[in-house]
Amino acid sequence: MFTKLERKIAFRYLAAKRRGFGSVVSWVSLIGIMLGVATLIVVMSVMGGFHDTLLSRIVGMNGHVVVYHQDGAIADYDFLIDKMKQSKVVAKSITSIVPIAEGQIMVTANGNNSGAMVRGIRMSDFEHKVNSGTRVYGKKPSEIKDGELVMGATLARKLGAHMGDNVSLVSANGATPTAFGTMPRIMSYPVMTSFFMGMYEYDSGYIFMPLETAQKYLNIGDSVTHIDLFLKDPENTDAVRDTLINTLPDGYVVRDWRDLNRGFVGALQVESNVMFLILMLIVIVAAFNIVSSLVMLVKDKSRDIAVSRRSMMRIFMLSGTSIGVIGALLGTVLGVVVAVYIEPIRQFFQWATGRDLFPAELYYLSELPSKLVPVTVIGIAVIAIALAFLATIYPAWKAANTDPVEVLRNE
Repeated sequence: MFTKLERKIAFRYLAAKRRGFGSVVSWVSLIGIMLGVATLIVVMSVMGGFHDTLLSRIVGMNGHVVVYHQDGAIADYDFLIDKMKQSKVVAKSITSIVPIAEGQIMVTANGNNSGAMVRGIRMSDFEHKVNSGTRVYGKKPSEIKDGELVMGATLARKLGAHMGDNVSLVSANGATPTAFGTMPRIMSYPVMTSFFMGMYEYDSGYIFMPLETAQKYLNIGDSVTHIDLFLKDPENTDAVRDTLINTLPDGYVVRDWRDLNRGFVGALQVESNVMFLILMLIVIVAAFNIVSSLVMLVKDKSRDIAVSRRSMMRIFMLSGTSIGVIGALLGTVLGVVVAVYIEPIRQFFQWATGRDLFPAELYYLSELPSKLVPVTVIGIAVIAIALAFLATIYPAWKAANTDPVEVLRNE
């Protein structure tokens, strides 16, 4: 597309000290594109990391599709689970179906107390759901017996509870009426295992126990509060949800993870879109700087244009696009490096400033997540190069339409 002479002239213009690559405007253009591309890659990677963490940790422990009953308890849950599995749509989509008994409590130990959520689950199901990123201390979940607890590590530290220590659970469910009023249900259990998921909400506020223990403590008999369905593809919940709505008896309510986390998922999606648009403005502004740089280059090289008009349009398009290509490549490399090492970088700046830059209480995560998607990275770089190319059209057209006679007359 470009001849050897055109490439030689284009790169000579870029190396010019008065104009082109050596000028302040061109440097601003290149740095702007580089920073815009790098920032976009980092932000989109962090947003992707948040999305994956939502699925693997928050959603992964809660179920992708959840079945409730309007009365608050499901009695024949094993029969209901068998009925669900009889559906071909459900059977081919699920990895497991888990009955859960759950309730809010207050837990006390060593003079400390905290609100928490107690969740009864079959320990075989719990061990299956603990992902590789979760650290477990004490007994293995499969070794937990009736009357023993598994507690979040942050909650255990807050209460000052160690492995084997007894903690008291206080619940309004199943409260005992007395002559002096209703007394809350208080029972003591030993903590035999603690876990650290890296999800602040779970680490600081959840207690797991065997399903039978939870049923006794919550005083719900042989019932559960809801049933979790875990799918092979968490993104495709519509078919399973619609099938359950049509097949389950009246009184049952079916929700998927998007419904249960609608506020968080919606906020994450809106923030991702808004950040993409805002940061893309950096690249657009840098592209407009290319226009200014090339317009000045056209004026500076008007004598050359007057004697070499035929190839000027392609020469100036090559000059401007080169700035975009170099900026996009440097920005891609910088963005990928920062995205890969985002957590060590955060820890360094946190140490240097002495401030908590990523509070777990606010973001519900103990570490800053990041996930690089090659398609997204390539797409951002291509968009930046395309914008740089579009920015060269007007200056190149202006250069190509410069009248040689008029230029020489003004000289």
